[in-house]
Amino acid sequence: MRKLFKLGAVALAVLALMVAAVGCGGEKAADKQGEGGEEAKQKLVAAFEPTFAPFESTDENGEFVGFDIDLIKAIAEEQGFEVELKSLSFDGLIPALQTGQIDVIVSGMSIKPKREEQVNFSIPYYEAPLVIAVREDNNEITKPEDLAGKRIAVQIGTTGADKANEFKEKYGAEVKTYNTVDLVFNELINGGVDAVINDEPVTEEFIEKKGQGKVKIVGDTLVGDYYGIAVAKENTELLESINEGLKKLKENGKFNQLYEKWFHTSAPDYLPGERS
Repeated sequence: MRKLFKLGAVALAVLALMVAAVGCGGEKAADKQGEGGEEAKQKLVAAFEPTFAPFESTDENGEFVGFDIDLIKAIAEEQGFEVELKSLSFDGLIPALQTGQIDVIVSGMSIKPKREEQVNFSIPYYEAPLVIAVREDNNEITKPEDLAGKRIAVQIGTTGADKANEFKEKYGAEVKTYNTVDLVFNELINGGVDAVINDEPVTEEFIEKKGQGKVKIVGDTLVGDYYGIAVAKENTELLESINEGLKKLKENGKFNQLYEKWFHTSAPDYLPGERS
């Protein structure tokens, strides 16, 4: 009993000292914790569909790479965010944003009125037209009218799919949708479809890396699309920060460095969203 009493007395003495210490220095400790909180970077979960080279893809080491990947990392560095990359199916990107699973979509996503009803877009950062691609030995299709009665492959949920559906109504073409760009072009090469409608830079990248002697672009470009970074409707503060970051990158030359890295040419003198 005496031993227990002595231990209890010691414990009480230690507790008293701790209380005194908190009373004297508690405010300073809280300040330090607050300073640490301010220094900690806010995490930004950025999602994309990684079969859209040169904007986003997976390299031989399993790492996500591409213009969009570098761009969101550069914006985050300018604005003090930490980026977490997340791979999703393209048609799952907007639902994931709306339900709060992700913070931004950076996936070569064209700014379209229907999408603007669901999300907010940054100022445009890239202008990309659509093109028609066919097998190298196909000399029958050279323009949209030649797609009458033909089979067109597109990636689901894209502006290429929208354009193909226009041709379906206008010329009686058949439209087949696939989850990824790779599947779209593989179907073309294997003869399952007659043509592909897709964004020009992505089509050019596929031909250079995988489709030389197998796939070619025909005719004129179909329509000009602008890519934007998407955020949730209610997240106006994040949207402002992303726009600010884009403008900083353009002003300090880092945007052009990334553009030259992935497209092997200088960026336009303006961001598409800066034009009147």
